[in-house]
Amino acid sequence: MEQFAYASMRATCDISKYLVVGPSDCAGRDLSDVVREALAGGITFVQLRDKGADVSTLVREVREIADVIRESSREQEVAFVIDDRVDAAVQARAEGIKVDGVHVGQDDLDPVLARRLLGRDAIVGLSAKTAEDVARANALPFGTVDYLGAGPLHKTATKPDCIVVDADGSQHTLDTERINALCDATELPVIVGGGVHESDLPLLASTHAAGWFVVSAIAGAHDPQRAARALVDGWDKLRGGTVPEHPAAELRETTLPAAITVATTDSSGGAGVPVDIKTMMACGVFAECAVAAITAQNTTGVTLIEELSPEAITAQIDAVFADIRPAAVKIGMVPSIAGITAVADALEANHADNIVADPVMVATSGAKLINDDAIEALVTRLFPMATVITPNIPETRVLLSAIGEPMDIATEHDMEEAGKRLARKFGCAVLVKGGHGTQDASDALVCADGSVTWFRGERIANPNTHGTGCTLSSAIAAFLAQGETLEQAIGHAKRYLTGALRQMLNLGAGSGPFDHAWMWR
Repeated sequence: MEQFAYASMRATCDISKYLVVGPSDCAGRDLSDVVREALAGGITFVQLRDKGADVSTLVREVREIADVIRESSREQEVAFVIDDRVDAAVQARAEGIKVDGVHVGQDDLDPVLARRLLGRDAIVGLSAKTAEDVARANALPFGTVDYLGAGPLHKTATKPDCIVVDADGSQHTLDTERINALCDATELPVIVGGGVHESDLPLLASTHAAGWFVVSAIAGAHDPQRAARALVDGWDKLRGGTVPEHPAAELRETTLPAAITVATTDSSGGAGVPVDIKTMMACGVFAECAVAAITAQNTTGVTLIEELSPEAITAQIDAVFADIRPAAVKIGMVPSIAGITAVADALEANHADNIVADPVMVATSGAKLINDDAIEALVTRLFPMATVITPNIPETRVLLSAIGEPMDIATEHDMEEAGKRLARKFGCAVLVKGGHGTQDASDALVCADGSVTWFRGERIANPNTHGTGCTLSSAIAAFLAQGETLEQAIGHAKRYLTGALRQMLNLGAGSGPFDHAWMWR
């Protein structure tokens, strides 16, 4: 069974057996009857398509299909979305009708807006016929889209347009090579349709596609139930999958990955422990914390820093690891040698994995946050334990001076060289963040072996950037806790941060915070 975890609920959903259907597709039969037979044949995903219908008509059809799904006793395992019409999905949900989300085309409503209108618990699918479509989908903020639909596999009445893939403008339908190219270009699951019939299953099963979608192969069949069963059984035989009776029950029994932040509080809620917890939760993990110090601060500055004792820091970390063991650790501001030593000793004793160290030294407001002598402790104790450290350009300059290799950082080549020097010294990956540069918000990941990966990012014209470093490092830790590679985690973290900055939240008289809950609105 091909499953995907859609971004908001992290729920399990079988996307591999997907029916697109509307009143005009049913060969004169009742829409509800066709859906009922398709469900009996094993279909796991239903998309209502009725282009041109008004909202009231669509809501009525949504209610009919939702009733059929409920009566089938498969409500917990069958996903149901509307084609294009976010307005109808919003209205149906307002009337208490169970519809899971929408599938939108490249020229339809912006999927970011669709996500905002429907909320974090919705499913949002997106059509992606070309490599350019996939690239645009990848560039969306993390969690905007849950899956991609590609096609056509064959020319059909519903998919008469071919896909322009060559520089010379020649047109093609999809084949094995092109399907794999689309799938390999994204981390999102891709389903393929457009004239798919049972005879196409061996080809599709040999590709990296997550499944198929059909219209006439089921809706136009003489016996929709038998046609659906042939497709479902054929796919499961080729892919070796079976559909569990109650995936939702499976989900309820699944544990949630945990991540811990070891950092300092921010009484204004824009950085430090509060924002780390917000970020980790938004990015799909259970957030834990160990407080190293408290601050009195707001958007205009820091008025007090008070450290906790090393014993208190150690006790917090030990308590967390003894019960709900975190799969990743984010280390933020720890202002003294004694505190840093306590953190390093406790993490070492508990055999911590996936350590993301953010060398917080100066607040966005300009306030100094760490003692000068504590930098040496960071360099000698914490960084060699880390999976990755995430300094911005000013912090990178400070760290280079601390290891006796000072240099100016003005270009991308400088960022790479600085990262290589730090990576050699500490034996860990270094993400040199370019947000303090003048051109864009691109970051350079330099691994211990000297390899470099660039993460390109746009500069959002938002003056409120309090807590960006905390947010990015916490998001990286959250995605590492879920088993992602470092490169995947950084890519997802940057998209989440970009989406939060785009909301243009404006709070406070100084450099304010941004909207960490943007995916829930």
